[in-house]
Amino acid sequence: MPRRALLLALAAAALVAGGAWWTARSRPARPDSAAWRAVGASLAARYPDVRTVSTDALAAELDARPAPLLLDAREPAEYAVSHLPGARRVDPDASADALAAALGGVDRDRPAVVYCSVGARSAAVAARLADAGFADVRNLEGSIFRWAGEGRPLVGPGGAATDLVHPYDAVWGRLLDAARRAPLP
Repeated sequence: MPRRALLLALAAAALVAGGAWWTARSRPARPDSAAWRAVGASLAARYPDVRTVSTDALAAELDARPAPLLLDAREPAEYAVSHLPGARRVDPDASADALAAALGGVDRDRPAVVYCSVGARSAAVAARLADAGFADVRNLEGSIFRWAGEGRPLVGPGGAATDLVHPYDAVWGRLLDAARRAPLP
């Protein structure tokens, strides 16, 4: 079995086995936990050409000018609960051409950071943006779950500050602190 396939299989097995454990936990998984390491390993194996940026590095970049373009690769209901200030939502399932069209007025040399819940959808979007000719695209490590878990700013409806994040589903939402988890519909 090729190394990449083996890594994917191991990461998938860890995520499936960990699902029941996450669901039973009342505390979120720490960023250095086995669960987060499995997510990181899986993403690195599936998207080896997608560069990443840490939450610390992104926070510093957002204080600089020009700040990178922030792209939220989640569904409208997730984005409506909260998102990073200034982020634009993009369709996580859009083709490279559709993403390029949606970002038609954006300079393709402008740095962009894509995020979702934990990083899987955003890694796929980052790869498609690179295919569409965007030169400096990175995936946010841990995405909005890690960002929120570190107490970094989020905005919700009407641009009001919030601490809540859409949990995606009952299993993945366990990576969030219960106090930050918005209720599932």
